Amino acid sequence: MRVLFFSSQTYDQDSFSNTPADHGLELHFQPARLSEDTAPLASGHEVVCAFINDDLSAPVLKRLAAGGTRLIALRSAGYNHVDLAAAKQLGLAVVRVPAYSPHAVAEHAVALILALNRRLHRAYNRTREGNFSLHGLTGFDLHGKTVGVVGTGQIGAAFARIMAGFGCQLLAYDPYPNPELLALGARYLELPELLSQAQIISLHCPLTEQTRHLINPQSLAQLQPGAMLINTGRGALIDTPALIEALKDGQLGYLGLDVYEEEAQLFFEDRSDLPLQDDVLARLLTFPNVIVTAHQAFLTREALAAIAATTLDNITRWAAGNPQNLVEG
Repeated sequence: MRVLFFSSQTYDQDSFSNTPADHGLELHFQPARLSEDTAPLASGHEVVCAFINDDLSAPVLKRLAAGGTRLIALRSAGYNHVDLAAAKQLGLAVVRVPAYSPHAVAEHAVALILALNRRLHRAYNRTREGNFSLHGLTGFDLHGKTVGVVGTGQIGAAFARIMAGFGCQLLAYDPYPNPELLALGARYLELPELLSQAQIISLHCPLTEQTRHLINPQSLAQLQPGAMLINTGRGALIDTPALIEALKDGQLGYLGLDVYEEEAQLFFEDRSDLPLQDDVLARLLTFPNVIVTAHQAFLTREALAAIAATTLDNITRWAAGNPQNLVEG
């Protein structure tokens, strides 16, 4: 069975090639992003393995199905970029990786908090230029601070455990309270209450119609002045242009993003020799209290190995007529 990987990077080829080779699959790697124009590359491949910024809209799915594709294997947990109704109509099965390493994403969120708080990005650049002044590098103790966790699934719970270890007070928002957070002493609140009480807010919820632009001008106005906002979830959880005004007037004191609503045409590529065409992102990058990383929170050896193992297992089980991790439309 032939499998074509779209949006594949060197680390994808390494992780999938290093898994046991008894799966009987013929793996092909394509660096191009899946789109209506590149879909014909999958002709003759029964399985297409797609990543988060690949286009899996109805027109693309129609082209894949016409070329003989029968399974869409997502090497990600999120599936908001898939037209599930179209997939069902075309007879395309969709499988995903529901969990890989929640620690990878949670630890990256904490890294953003620490870097922003202690101005590590600014200090690093200064010392490389021979500037050893401490002016403007004052941070704060995390111990005793109130941290709001928005979305308390596996990643949110891993993040909460780490912040509890720092001695932080935990607030949480999720329609389905997690007993693990309650055991850590977290208090579940409605979102406006959480936003008004937490000094640090970290987003770990999936992207749905209910959570799209969960953070918007109205919710930003509910923050404590100078609060820190971290997003390692999905870019569209935030109305990104609204962040600029909140940063300018000091309502938002720190911002750490590993995801961006318009990242599809930017992230995972070296564009350092090209002008940045995205005016919103360009403006955000001018603020000294903002750190943006290019969707790398998942990027650990352990997470990549788990993604590869689960994806290949999803494909072989589907081929054997015993599918798992199906995404139902």
